[in-house]
Amino acid sequence: MQRRQFLHTSLAGALLCATAQHAWALSLGDLSHADASSGVKAALGQGAEAAVALLGRTDGFLGNSQVRIGLPGYLQDAAKVLKSMGQGRRVDELVTAMNRAAEEAVPMGKDLLVKAVQNMTVTDAKNILMGGNTSVTAFFAEKTRLPLGERFLPVVNQATEKVGLTQKYNAVAGKAAGFGLLKPEEANLAQYVTGKTLDGLYFMIGEEERRIRQDPAGAGSAIVRKVFGTLR
Repeated sequence: MQRRQFLHTSLAGALLCATAQHAWALSLGDLSHADASSGVKAALGQGAEAAVALLGRTDGFLGNSQVRIGLPGYLQDAAKVLKSMGQGRRVDELVTAMNRAAEEAVPMGKDLLVKAVQNMTVTDAKNILMGGNTSVTAFFAEKTRLPLGERFLPVVNQATEKVGLTQKYNAVAGKAAGFGLLKPEEANLAQYVTGKTLDGLYFMIGEEERRIRQDPAGAGSAIVRKVFGTLR
């Protein structure tokens, strides 16, 4: 019985693998795997550079409603109360400092993003081409989130401390997290801002990839136009 179940499981796995490979081949059409991989690398490299250029400048985060870093839920509600009492200046200073920290940190991650693209395997390329709208975000998060976080954290910490509110934030947020009002990762200002910086960076890279998918003819690279044009 166990042998029969094992054979059925193995057969099902083989069929799924064959189906995925067939779908991959159909999606490529006349493209080789090498061309497909080169196209994905070019697109992601283009997206990473565009995202860094867009976010790593003054108002790259603060002036972009899609990635602007605000206070986490409970503290955002508390900030509204403070503003209604005429004490909003310090809150605004903190939010501005958080976004300026993100803008300062992002350019420092460009080389790690480029390295991740250069080291991409054919399997990585296939997963991105065959994946949905979050496939690029998933790829970069898997390959770069930990090292980028380690690189960004001290930069963010130094930038946020300039406004002199880091200790107060951590004290209030720590208590709120203890009552379950905030997530643990939101209880430390530098860690919270670093996480949101990474989220914003991956989001903008994904936006660039979606733009390329929707209009491959408008992409600058010939191989990107060739690969993503085939997929349309």
